[in-house]
Amino acid sequence: MGGSTKATVTEIEVAGHTVRLTSPDRVIFPQRGFTKGDVFHYYLSVGDGILRALRDRPTTLQRFPEGVEGEAFFSKRVPTRGVPPWVATAEITFPSGRTAAELRPVDLAHVAWAAQMGTVVFHPWPVRAADPDRPDELRVDLDPQPGTDFAHAAEAAGELRGLLDELGVAGWPKTSGGRGVHVYLRIQPRWTFVEVRRATIALARELERRRPDLVTTSWWKEERGARVFVDFNQMARDRTIACAYSLRANARATVSTPVTWDELPDVDPDDFDLATVPARLAERGDAHAGIDDESWDITPLLDWAERDAAAGQGDMPYPPDHPKMPGEPKRVQPSRDRDRPR
Repeated sequence: MGGSTKATVTEIEVAGHTVRLTSPDRVIFPQRGFTKGDVFHYYLSVGDGILRALRDRPTTLQRFPEGVEGEAFFSKRVPTRGVPPWVATAEITFPSGRTAAELRPVDLAHVAWAAQMGTVVFHPWPVRAADPDRPDELRVDLDPQPGTDFAHAAEAAGELRGLLDELGVAGWPKTSGGRGVHVYLRIQPRWTFVEVRRATIALARELERRRPDLVTTSWWKEERGARVFVDFNQMARDRTIACAYSLRANARATVSTPVTWDELPDVDPDDFDLATVPARLAERGDAHAGIDDESWDITPLLDWAERDAAAGQGDMPYPPDHPKMPGEPKRVQPSRDRDRPR
């Protein structure tokens, strides 16, 4: 038998802390040849951008210890042992009522530590640690359905931009890293998850009314058709979206990338990946640089929700793993609902 090979370990100073990088040559994205070291240094290179998305947010880590073609798991709790003493956490409450101490990135060392732990995708909650039950970020997830693609999602985002302009609120678009588009609004942290989800549903319904040929709010796939689905349940408690500048766990190593409204219709999301985004950020700056400048009062959307409820459009189904909520309709696929009017 041959002798054992000592594992490669590098210590790197990040934000005043020493972060260990082990096994930097382990391949994480086989089709592109990108390694764990590449992932680690990618996150250092987009530090300002990803910290703007993650700072002080409880963050779920999607980890791929053996690469994106291997087994993955979501890490919702920071381990109680073997963690550097400087790693910050935030306590969140799941829909079940259980709690967990999740990673709370307060500087770039936290992002680097997570990358060392095999994290590829960062999933922050839409809250800050100081008030983890009241979102400060309303997220609109525009998800193309079969028969539609990124161009349709970008068109739907353009319609949303016009609606937001009428409301007097700034929206901040980014590619999902796949075929979708995400648009974020900074909101005042005054409302519960239930209220912010209701506001999101109201916004989605208004968008659907304006472009019923393009947009759908139908939770059930059999009713969506070839349209862009506004996934309002991304605002339910414990539902998260890959953040700005997060890698995605696909063969191309794409990145969920902030873009300007003007460039959104013309970009190809596959052009934004581990190799290209650092240079884009360095050359152009962060398209979300101003996202924290202003926060919005969502009362107009809650007024729309009341109007819709009075017209018979109440709540929508929650995700299947979520406890049954007051006022929620039945979670029965329409084609299987024997009580549904025909």
